Amino acid sequence: MTLADLKNISSGFYDLLVQTPLVDRLHWHYTWNLFASHFANNDGLLCLHAWVSSCDAFKLAYRHNDPFSEALLFVGAITVIHYLVSVVTNNYSQVDKAWSILPMVYAWHFFYNDYLNRGTIHPRLLLAALLITLWGFRLTWNFARKGGYEWKGQDYRYPYIKQKIGPVAMGLLNLTVIAPFQDTLLLLMVSPLYMTNLTFTTDEASLHRTDLLAAALFFSFLVIEMTADEQQYRFQTEKHVLIKLQHQRSGDYQRGFLTSGLFRVSRHANFFAEMCIWWSIYLFSVGSAGWLNWTIIGPFTLTLLFQGSTWLTELISSEKYPDYKKYQQSVNRFIPWYSTWPVQDGAHDKDD
Repeated sequence: MTLADLKNISSGFYDLLVQTPLVDRLHWHYTWNLFASHFANNDGLLCLHAWVSSCDAFKLAYRHNDPFSEALLFVGAITVIHYLVSVVTNNYSQVDKAWSILPMVYAWHFFYNDYLNRGTIHPRLLLAALLITLWGFRLTWNFARKGGYEWKGQDYRYPYIKQKIGPVAMGLLNLTVIAPFQDTLLLLMVSPLYMTNLTFTTDEASLHRTDLLAAALFFSFLVIEMTADEQQYRFQTEKHVLIKLQHQRSGDYQRGFLTSGLFRVSRHANFFAEMCIWWSIYLFSVGSAGWLNWTIIGPFTLTLLFQGSTWLTELISSEKYPDYKKYQQSVNRFIPWYSTWPVQDGAHDKDD
């Protein structure tokens, strides 16, 4: 297809979908075949060319193309950018800087493609996009106030890994995992929304009971994440002030890590909430594709990622703080649960 052919296009992506039985669209190989065709026909470049040419041409190309295929091509481009910037700057946290931003882009991408094809707003996609936007703005603000967007800002675990495995192995890790794996994961986390695009019917768009359940769970876990992040931020800020002023410290400030508030019942309450937030987003696929569909790979992979990254986080903490192993034995890792850690003033037990 060429740019000139766009003038003759009157069909949209959903006109193609309805030619295939609904049950056949739910399989991953159907989506993969859409991408293979999209890639072979250079439809992604056509959409980009159309965007440069005119707004009307872009809408025609955008409406005609599979939104997941478009998103996959974008993932490929953004992965190359993140990798090259990390190599040039020797800073491996480039994906971290986009972690809270890209899911918002993908959510509104699926919403807008559906709107152009359907002609009306689907309440499920609007609700999900708004929730992910709320999550994204909050996480972006939290990341920014900790200095995450500073030019030299980098996850402290990356230098630790590089020191352990060496620069060559770190380069391979960056090439295979840090950039491509994480960028792909960010799309997969939002892919449950795509099931609403993929299962289009001419029936009136409406919310399903599981959509309301997803929204309720999302808000609950977002509150937990916000509370945990705020408690951790206040503790770390006060701890570093005390260290800088060389004031005497006690309680958690002397220990070096937070054990009060939510962190008395969960060593990583914020991580627990983050995983659950994306399992909640998965529920938005249930109303379209049933309880088990291929987009479960998103939250499942994220959960596995947190197992490995948290193991590394705790390894570093146990090497740095003498009391951390005792804390591990007393408090659950993720799920807030009964704790044998003694009730105390914790972080607030400090001397002025």
